[in-house]
Amino acid sequence: MNWKQPKVYAVQHKNEGVRVASRSGGIFTAVSDHVLGQKGVIYGCVLIDDFEAIHIRADSKDGRDRMRGSKYIQSSIRDTYKDAKKDLLGDRKVLFSGTSCQVAGLKSFLGKEYSNLLCIDIVCHGVPSPTVWKKYLEWREGKAKAKVVAVDFRNKKEFGWRDHVETLNMDSGERVSSSIFKELFYEHNILRPCCYECPFKSVMHPGDITIADYWGIEKAAPEFDDNKGVSLVLVNNDKGATVFENVKEDLAWKQTRIEDSMQSPLIAPFSKPVSREQFWEDFRRRDFAYIAKKYGGYGTMNKIRKKIGSARRRIVCVLEE
Repeated sequence: MNWKQPKVYAVQHKNEGVRVASRSGGIFTAVSDHVLGQKGVIYGCVLIDDFEAIHIRADSKDGRDRMRGSKYIQSSIRDTYKDAKKDLLGDRKVLFSGTSCQVAGLKSFLGKEYSNLLCIDIVCHGVPSPTVWKKYLEWREGKAKAKVVAVDFRNKKEFGWRDHVETLNMDSGERVSSSIFKELFYEHNILRPCCYECPFKSVMHPGDITIADYWGIEKAAPEFDDNKGVSLVLVNNDKGATVFENVKEDLAWKQTRIEDSMQSPLIAPFSKPVSREQFWEDFRRRDFAYIAKKYGGYGTMNKIRKKIGSARRRIVCVLEE
């Protein structure tokens, strides 16, 4: 049973390498390490070879590490609800991570509470269309005349935590960084229709622990504001509180006020944009270059090219905003 109000924390993993590899402050790694240490299993979202987002099961740190970082597209649950139930019935400790609706879906599927189940949900902006993501990748490959071999939805290493820049690595050695897909995402035209009526856009969530980027950290806990990533952690019930106590030694943390931690997805769902119907009409009829220019900000600034020579290959980094 969730509390009437969550306890709120600013959190950074003490291991800088973990924080660099994480979307925000590394809280997911700390909690999942704790579960793996109890011979438990982790369920979370990864990108597969064609850059589709799916949920998988992992019982090792290598498998878990694939779940770190941002994936700003809809994830397919596949058989993970069934697999999680088997693990729970087999007395395995299970950590399930996902959006609030995915966590609520798991709990509805299970039909009862399990003491060996821990759920982490994320503060979700909304779920973008995988179709738009696929077309974006195809357009990039056509422009580069090369295949995408790796994706970083939010390149924190090069651009910092506050900036939201996606980077695509091509098989030609070219690296393309831009904010085009981010702009499409934040304009909200590409969100699923149900996201405009999401029942989980509040401070209360179905997870035992809710995590997010800590936007507003400069007010809530300015000593954590180093642009390397900090997690907002909402502890929602006794189970979440017990786990958080068990992982605190791996963390730098500070209890904060919910009033200093509010962000739009904690208040209400985003409204359906008036431009949404026109966007999808354009998407069906026009090429992606048109979409990128009209809705994604493509071409509004000159490209910045940085050429780095090496003995074996030439790497071209392109930043478009």
